[in-house]
Amino acid sequence: MAAPKKGRRSSGSQGRPGRALVAILVAIVALTAGMFISGHTKPRLGIDLAGGTSFTLEAKNQPGKPNAINSDNMNTAVNIIERRVNGLGVSEAEVQTQGDKHIIVNIPKGMDAKQARTQVGTTAQLYFRPVVTYTDGKKTKPTTSPTPTATGTGKNNNKGDDKGKASSTPTATATSGATGTPSGSSASSSSQGRAVSEGLKADKTPSASESPSASSSPKASETPKATETPKGDSAKADDLTKQLADLECTTPADRAKAREKAAGAKPGDSVVACDRDGTRKFILGPSQVEGTDVKDAASVYDSQGGGGWIVELNFTGKGGKKWAKVTGELAKQQPPQNQFAIVLDGEVYSDPRVDESIVGGRAQISGPGFDQKNTSDLANVLSYGALPLSFDIADETTVSAALGGEQLEAGLIAGAIGLALVVVYLVVYYRGLALIALASLAVSAVLSYTIMVLLGPGIGFALNLPAVCGAIVAIGITADSFIVYFERIRDEIREGRTLRPAVERGWPRARRTILVSDFVSFLAAAVLYIVTVGKVQGFAFTLGLTTLLDVVVVFLFTKPLMTILARRKFFASGHPWSGLDPRRLGAKPPLRRSRRSTAPAPADPKEA
Repeated sequence: MAAPKKGRRSSGSQGRPGRALVAILVAIVALTAGMFISGHTKPRLGIDLAGGTSFTLEAKNQPGKPNAINSDNMNTAVNIIERRVNGLGVSEAEVQTQGDKHIIVNIPKGMDAKQARTQVGTTAQLYFRPVVTYTDGKKTKPTTSPTPTATGTGKNNNKGDDKGKASSTPTATATSGATGTPSGSSASSSSQGRAVSEGLKADKTPSASESPSASSSPKASETPKATETPKGDSAKADDLTKQLADLECTTPADRAKAREKAAGAKPGDSVVACDRDGTRKFILGPSQVEGTDVKDAASVYDSQGGGGWIVELNFTGKGGKKWAKVTGELAKQQPPQNQFAIVLDGEVYSDPRVDESIVGGRAQISGPGFDQKNTSDLANVLSYGALPLSFDIADETTVSAALGGEQLEAGLIAGAIGLALVVVYLVVYYRGLALIALASLAVSAVLSYTIMVLLGPGIGFALNLPAVCGAIVAIGITADSFIVYFERIRDEIREGRTLRPAVERGWPRARRTILVSDFVSFLAAAVLYIVTVGKVQGFAFTLGLTTLLDVVVVFLFTKPLMTILARRKFFASGHPWSGLDPRRLGAKPPLRRSRRSTAPAPADPKEA
């Protein structure tokens, strides 16, 4: 008889239930300590509870594309804007269409609204344009020369915030492009630059002979004469030169005007544009590579190439071929016309220089001035910059949390009433067993709260009204698991077994039922999370999380605690207030063997 008893004690948590309780206690202590160490003791709230900023984007008709505003393009724009905003670390940001040509973007409070507005507002197409020339960002007087030559050597004369280099591999020798203010003025001549009209033509068919040397005048066989320049190109060059001289980039209002004008140009047009901080202004040639040609981009730390943050680009198949052709042409030019400008919404984000053709569909942009922030911003622009439509920010409003606070208060009151009813039911029907259920609910609540708090800074999880509803619904799911287990134990007692065997025999059947029920709930939450967007995802995420925690609590707390309490006299003796009184449950009397029943049965004689 001793061997079976020992075997029963070694199975499951009956023999050592204290270990499971210690494990879940350690988990609670660790999560609580992590919450205080991180400095976050309250869950991060969504826009409906904490307030925030709401943007309304209005789609614009593009030249030559009268039917561009359709449901497919609007849905694509929603996905890109959502990824772009989440790329800034924003979570629970709601991006959804409203009507035929509007997109609503809601960003919760606590995020950098100015930075988010900049990223949300930069909704034009992304282009890679060759640099023809650039100069200081201030407005200059018109020059007497109709075709001023580019100044500057492509070297860094000031700061290197946007300094970068383009290369096919981390060990390539391509150098970084100009990022500072070039020396001299736009009217001066430079042996390393060419006339604007020549730079515009070089975008299509550049050749080594088109770059004049510094020591001699260009020959007719090497460079077209001034009289050979088509009148259209000459007029275009004169117009761009005048625009460059008149352009002012030093104030935000002036940059906004320049950005709007450059963003409205066609990809095949040459444009005049400012950089982001207004220190320089550019003449840029027609685009030959667009943002749709970029497959993805990422900000990484280059530990093998001497350290420092870089941006890695991957192009599509067609984009890689375009990129190889363009970089091969740019590499033949002299600074600054061997640079390309990354232009988003008519504004130059960066202008790295190319020294060789980049093949293979991969490239890097790096520089001494790069840090994690500006490489992340640039990678985010490259990854999510190309939208199928152009948008204007039609409205920007600050969302108050007053209405959400009232709804939250009403929801919490409803949840408290529901919890109170559950407690009353447990106490009236299960009596002493209600203590186990309430303790399990308390453990589940502590785990849910600490995990939600830590998920805020961890993955950007924000608690909104639907998420609160998911947590309230989870109370019923958790209580249902306890009820299943308690009823299995009571069924065993009704069959005439004592409490300790009933606890162990009822657990396997209850365990299967609990796992199946929780799996169905988790599957529903997962499907709901995948196929929905916005606030409904908060409900699905919370429901799935609490469902997983229900399994953890039942296995590591409820079952071990029940095993321990089954050894206590109050429960083991079937006290009327224990909830396990055999007489109240209508238990069958235990089968007792009499002395007569122990005698051999005479029904099987040897003679037979």
